[in-house]
Amino acid sequence: MVVLDPGASLATLVDQAVAGGADALGMAGGDGSLAVVAAAAAAHGLPFICVPAGTRNHFAIDLGVDRHDVAGALDAFGAGFERRIDLAEVNGRPFLNNVSLGIYGEAVKQSAYRDAKVRTLVETAERVLGPSAKTPALRLVDDAGREHAHLAVVLVSNNPYALDPPVSGTRPSLDSGKLGILILDTPGNRPPPGHAWSAPDLEVSALTPAHAGIDGESVLLSGPLLRFTIRPAALRVRISSRNPDGSPAVRLERPSH
Repeated sequence: MVVLDPGASLATLVDQAVAGGADALGMAGGDGSLAVVAAAAAAHGLPFICVPAGTRNHFAIDLGVDRHDVAGALDAFGAGFERRIDLAEVNGRPFLNNVSLGIYGEAVKQSAYRDAKVRTLVETAERVLGPSAKTPALRLVDDAGREHAHLAVVLVSNNPYALDPPVSGTRPSLDSGKLGILILDTPGNRPPPGHAWSAPDLEVSALTPAHAGIDGESVLLSGPLLRFTIRPAALRVRISSRNPDGSPAVRLERPSH
């Protein structure tokens, strides 16, 4: 076990663990830290173990890891079952959950962003955007061939989110091989006010550097083109047999016994 001290480089510590002969990589922390270690695990073909020790543990929920049972998650280091899931990238940077651009990309720099939930994304954006609101210059073409040049929100996720209650905000699958894409145009630029679809890749034009929230971390992405892709089955994950395996959306669809 390696403890991450303040100021230490997580990427460097992971490289040292791999060089030392690690046969699995795990991380106890938030989703941003998990993504760093998961990317290294994928690069070296090692199983990745998610230990839910962050604030909200969104990835753990969708993976099926019990976020209230940290000790149970640690069992995966000794034994458990493995499966493969997808890993998404933006301009070559891996992410486990999502990348948010637009008003939320700007807001993620503030701690209040962490209280926003995907299922209230559209309603929140409609409420906070006013006639004088300034949004980044982002453009994209949707799955119907429509160009969107006045975007308030762009959310690209590693596999699509369920958008209907009671499981909205979770992902039914982490191995569909597709990105989930959700956009909202600024008021007055309709139709449609909001649109969601899935695709294996996406290009977003950014005339200026765009502030983004990547797995909850504030990152500045350089344009003029932001390229999103998904790497199907790129990540081996090992899960404790004590965990349910699957997001709330998956478990709801399973027949009860």
